[in-house]
Amino acid sequence: MPLPFAPARPNESREKPDTAPLWLSFERTRLHTLTGNFRLHHNFHSRHLTTARDIIVYLPPDYDADAPRRYPVLYLHDGQNLFDEETAFAGHEWHADEIAEQMIREGSIEPVIMVGIYNTGSHRVDEYTPAPDVRGHRGGKARLYAAMIIEELKPFIDSAYRTLDTSECTGMGGSSLGGLVTLYVGLRHPEIFGKLAVLSPSVWWRNGVILRMIRDHPIDGPRPKVWLDVGTAEGSHPSRIVRDTRRLRDVLLRQGWIVGDDLAYCEEADGLHNEDAWAARLPHVLRFLFGRNGN
Repeated sequence: MPLPFAPARPNESREKPDTAPLWLSFERTRLHTLTGNFRLHHNFHSRHLTTARDIIVYLPPDYDADAPRRYPVLYLHDGQNLFDEETAFAGHEWHADEIAEQMIREGSIEPVIMVGIYNTGSHRVDEYTPAPDVRGHRGGKARLYAAMIIEELKPFIDSAYRTLDTSECTGMGGSSLGGLVTLYVGLRHPEIFGKLAVLSPSVWWRNGVILRMIRDHPIDGPRPKVWLDVGTAEGSHPSRIVRDTRRLRDVLLRQGWIVGDDLAYCEEADGLHNEDAWAARLPHVLRFLFGRNGN
């Protein structure tokens, strides 16, 4: 009988953290749409942030059978939207599990572990933005969110799973504000994250503060490989969003990235700002970041 999937409990007290991980395997059910081999860690606590979050881990098809093998890892924000309609925003998910399963089995990408980091609802904007908004009312805790991932979550994942822990084998990705925080964390820590999936990033935040951050803090050393995209029909002012994303692309080019080499840039005609659009582009993202030679 399938085990139940428990949604995140973001407001629980930090006084009684789950010190031992809760290991669950999931099957596709009428309520849940998980495909493959999963583990769920309830209430992952951090000394940097006040709110606990769930962590869901997708394991590639041969993970249990091929015991000696180690795998690259892709950390993804908004984890409840990745794999399961039951937990996804408005019931729309990325289908990241089905897409990865098919691409791994057909040999077009390397087997990869995907770590979904649940957002914490009302705290999402604070944690996913590198500076407060123009009025100073919210935002600006991305540095603490990064510390949670780098100092606590990644060491935990590397100890609990058979990972390849070098920067060349470690990626991060997200969409919208998740794309913004991916840029902020990934470009500040290229020694840790060598692959970045930046989908429909919220370049507009704080009047384009991320553009100034990239310009003023060039990377000294190897640059992460970056997938960057945008849909041409996003939001109420799509031309402005496309313009901002092109500005981001151009800042990266001026910092040394090369389209077709370590930078992929995509404008999806009529692409919207939603999970369905990001799911449609995910195969291209995975192929660029984790593709096998010749695929």
